[in-house]
Amino acid sequence: MLGLGCATGYAETAPSAAEIDWRPRAELPQETRSAVPVFCEGGYLPSGGGEGVGSAFDGGADAEQPLEASGLNARYEIDQELFLQGDVRIRQGQFQVTGSQARYSQAEGAVSVQGPLVSRGNGFLLTGESANYSVETGRLDVNTATFLLHGPEMRGRAGNLSRLSEQQVLIEDGLLTTCGPGQNDWAIVASDIKLDRAEGFGTARHVRLEVLDVPVFYWPWASFPIDDRRKSGFLYPQFGSSSAGRGGFLAVPYYLNLAPHYDATLTPQYIHGRGLFNEAEGRYLSSLGQTDLQLGYIGNDSEYRDQNPGESGERWALDATTRANFGGGWSGYGDFSAVSDDDYLSDLNRSLAINQATHLQRKGGFTYRSAQQYFDAYLNDYQTISERISNQNKPYAQLPNVIYAGQAEAGPFETNLDSQYTVFYRENEGLTGLDRANGQRFRARPELALPMRALWGFSRPSFSVDYTRYELEDYDFGDSSLDRTVPVAEWDNGLYFDRQGSLFDVPYNQTLEPRLYYAWADAEADQNDIPDFDTALQTFRFDQLFRPDRFTGGDRVGDANQLTVALTSRFNDLLTGAERARFSIGQVQYFEDRQVTLFGEGGGTRSRSPLAGEVVLNPLDTLEIRSSGLWDPATGKTEEGRSQLTFHSSDYRYLASLGHTYSREELEQSDIAAVFPVSDRVSLIGRWVYDSDLDRTVGSLAGLEYNNCCWSVQVVHQNYLTDDQQLEGRILFQIQLKGLGGSGGASSRISEAIYGFDERERRRYGTP
Repeated sequence: MLGLGCATGYAETAPSAAEIDWRPRAELPQETRSAVPVFCEGGYLPSGGGEGVGSAFDGGADAEQPLEASGLNARYEIDQELFLQGDVRIRQGQFQVTGSQARYSQAEGAVSVQGPLVSRGNGFLLTGESANYSVETGRLDVNTATFLLHGPEMRGRAGNLSRLSEQQVLIEDGLLTTCGPGQNDWAIVASDIKLDRAEGFGTARHVRLEVLDVPVFYWPWASFPIDDRRKSGFLYPQFGSSSAGRGGFLAVPYYLNLAPHYDATLTPQYIHGRGLFNEAEGRYLSSLGQTDLQLGYIGNDSEYRDQNPGESGERWALDATTRANFGGGWSGYGDFSAVSDDDYLSDLNRSLAINQATHLQRKGGFTYRSAQQYFDAYLNDYQTISERISNQNKPYAQLPNVIYAGQAEAGPFETNLDSQYTVFYRENEGLTGLDRANGQRFRARPELALPMRALWGFSRPSFSVDYTRYELEDYDFGDSSLDRTVPVAEWDNGLYFDRQGSLFDVPYNQTLEPRLYYAWADAEADQNDIPDFDTALQTFRFDQLFRPDRFTGGDRVGDANQLTVALTSRFNDLLTGAERARFSIGQVQYFEDRQVTLFGEGGGTRSRSPLAGEVVLNPLDTLEIRSSGLWDPATGKTEEGRSQLTFHSSDYRYLASLGHTYSREELEQSDIAAVFPVSDRVSLIGRWVYDSDLDRTVGSLAGLEYNNCCWSVQVVHQNYLTDDQQLEGRILFQIQLKGLGGSGGASSRISEAIYGFDERERRRYGTP
C-alpha cells in the first residue's frame, strides 16, 4: 500500500526520545506547566499518539493482520521485496514505526527500517538508528535506541533494544534516569536489562548507580518491579547518626513477597557501639482485615551492657496489631506491645510503630455498632516502662471491660442507656490502704429526655440516674460490696440569631448563639472510701461548661447545682460556605459548694468559674489561628492558655506554625516551626520548643532541604528530651531519587515535628 506525503528533513544527529517531548517551562501548555514543580526548569509534553497509533511495545504481532506500509517513493519486486523511501510508515495491528527508509523481504517475512525512526504510543516514545522487525513473530530489534516513559517521566538509552515477545523486552548496554535531557545527575546503568511484563519485574546484570557519570555503587545482579506488583528484593539502605549510641548506623532492608496476601521485611543493621541489630515486620491480609507484626532484637548490646553492669545485653521488642470486619456491624481489634527493658524505645527503636511512652498497651476485643446501639467488650492491660512511676500509680488492667449504649424514641421522648461492667486487677504486693484493692464495678445510667428543636433554637430537658455497684477484694475499709445512686437533672437550651453583611466585598452570615445549661446532681459528698481504678479530674475548658460531671472514669460522680451561661458567634463565608471565624465565651454559676473530691482534688467553694473562651479564625483556606483560655475575674489572672497558628501555602512549599501553652504555676512552653524556601531549590527546615519554667530548650530540629527535578536531599539535626530529662541529639538525612524512592529516615521525623510536612512530601514532584 503506497501513501502520499511530504518528505521530512532530518538533522545529522537525530534528537533522543526525551529531547523530542521536552520543553522549557515557558513553552509547556498551561495545564502541564501548573503541575511542574518550581524547582524544575521544564517538563515533557503530554503523551501523544492519536487514535489507532500504537507504539513498538503496544500489543504483539498478529500474522493474520495485514502489513501496511507507505512512503514517498516505492520500488517493488513481485513476490520478493518492497523498498520504501521518504516518510516511511510501517504498521501491523497495533505495531507502528516511522523512518526514512524501509525494506520488506516477503520471503523472510522481515522488515528492516533505517532511521531516524520514531514509534509513539500512549505514555511511550521510542527512537533509534535502525530496526529489524519480524512480521511472523513480532520480534523487534532496535539499534542505538532511546526511549521515554511519560508516566514516571523516565528516559533511557540502549545500545540494542529487543522486544523478544509481547511481554519481554531485552535492553543491552542500557541506561535509566528520571533527570531531564542532558542532565545525568544520577542514572542506573547495566550491561543487560530484561523486562518481563507478564511477571511484573525486571532483572539486570552488572548494575551501576552513577552520579554525574561517576559510578558510586555496583551490583552484579539486581531484580526490581516494573509495575504495582510486589517483588522480593533489597530495599534502599538506611543510614544516620545518633548520640543515643556512639555514632552512626547502617541498615539494609530486604523485602519478602511470600504470597499475594502476606509479606515480610527483614532489616539487619549495624549500630556503632551496640552491634548487630535486627528488625522484622510481617503483614497478613485476609477477607476480614489486616494483621501486622513487628519485632526487634539485639543479642548483645555492648553499650547497654556497659551502662548496666550485670545485664546480659540481650534486648527485644514486639508490636502487633490486628483489625477485622465481620460484617453486620461487628468488628474485632487487637493491639499488643512489649519491650525487654525501660530504655529500649529511646535507645533502639526506629521503625516499630511504638511511640515514646510510659505505658505500652495490650488491648483486644469486639465491637458492634448500629444506628441505635453500641457494644464493646475487650481485655486491656499495660506494661509500664518508666522507673519514675511508683507501683500505686501504675494503671489497672481491665479483665474484661464491657460497654453497652443504646438509644430509642418513645413518642416525643428520647431514652438512652449507658452501661459498663469492668473487672479491675493490679499486682498489690507491697501496697497499702485503698491502693491494695481490686474488684468488679458495674455502672449504668438510664436517661429520659424531651428534645425540642426549631430553626431558631432548641431545648432539651432530661433526667437520669447514675447507679454504680462494686464487689471488691483486698478491701480493708468495711463492707466490700458498695452501692452508689446519684439522680441527675439537666436542661440545655439555645437560641439562634443571624444576619448577613459583607466584609472586603465578601458576603458573610453572622450568627449569635446564646446558650443556657443547667445541671443538678445529688451525689454523696464523701466518696473517698471508693478506690480510684480509672478516675481523674477533667481539665476545665470551654467544652466542659456543658457537662454535668467534673470527673472522668466511674469512681467519682460529682455533685452539681450550677448554671452555665455561654455565647457563640460565627462568621460564615456565603460564597464558599466555610466558617471563617468563631468566638465563644462562657462561665458557670455555682449555687452550692462542690464537696465531692478525688482524695482532696475537685472540690470548690467559689460561686463562679473562671471565664472560658475559645477563638478560631480561618481568614484564608491556608491559615488557621486557634486560641483558648481561662481567665479568673476574681484575681484578674490567666489560669490557662493555649494558642496555635498554622499556615501552609497552596502548594505546601511554605509551612509555618507558632504555639504557646500556659498553665499558671505549672507549665509555660513556646513552640515555633517552619519550612521556608530561600530559593526554588533550597529550603530551610526548623522547629524550636522552649520551656520558660525550666529556662531551657526541650526540643529542636534544624536542617536543609535541596530539590531539583530528579533528586532531593534532606539533612537535619534533632534534639529531643529523654526520660531522664537529658537532651539527646541525632543527625537525620534522606536522599531521594525521583522514581526510585530514597534512603535515610529524615522525612518521617520531620513530619512528626512540623504540621503539613507529610502533605508537602506527597506533592514533592508535582501537584496531586
